[in-house]
Amino acid sequence: MARLTPHNEQRARDLIAVYPHPRSALIPLLHLLQEQDGYLSADGMEHVGELVGLEAAEVRGTASFYDMFHTEPVGKYLVAVCTNIACLLQGAYELLGHAEERLGVAPGGTTPDGLFTLEDSECLALCGNAPCLTVNWRFFGDVDRERFDEIVRRLAAGELDGEIPPHGTLARVRRTVGVPAAGASVHGAGGPDPAYVPAPPAESAEPGAPADGVADGVDLDTHATTPAVASLDGPGEPS
Repeated sequence: MARLTPHNEQRARDLIAVYPHPRSALIPLLHLLQEQDGYLSADGMEHVGELVGLEAAEVRGTASFYDMFHTEPVGKYLVAVCTNIACLLQGAYELLGHAEERLGVAPGGTTPDGLFTLEDSECLALCGNAPCLTVNWRFFGDVDRERFDEIVRRLAAGELDGEIPPHGTLARVRRTVGVPAAGASVHGAGGPDPAYVPAPPAESAEPGAPADGVADGVDLDTHATTPAVASLDGPGEPS
């Protein structure tokens, strides 16, 4: 893959429509591109730039700032072993050394079969279960050598596919939260796209809601969630 597929380009345009300025959607679009290809290709970043009105170099400059984005191909499973203080005291460097031996690659390397990329990571915020690691940002705590080998074995066998999607996928649940921003442009640098029709604004059932159907999400006086976004809180009454 290189540029966004037609389906993902439509998803990108739907994302852009939520923001008042197209460039504000840059980070979500980069995650979408990485979900598609597993990393950020040069052609893909150029395409994202076209959609939001930025030069490819500006897109790459943003992408290179964040650890979660990769501008070179990585394995299907990105295994990040935490070596920060809590994990270090619980044997993280020994675990990392075992991971290097087990996978046959140093941190930053990818196995010849393209399955695993190994990373030495800073704090992964699972200090209570040190030493810990993540696989494609899914957490595993209290990992010793034996458990590491078991995780690798199960990943290679496809036994954890239901829990661990390929690298780049933040969530497999497609959410439709958000309404088009007033005056938002979704045309990018190339001008209007006559084939694109943004999704209509969500209708509010609240009496006296604004004519455009966009209701406030939070009462700024009480900090309580309003019915407009109550569905995001799960079952029960709005908080």
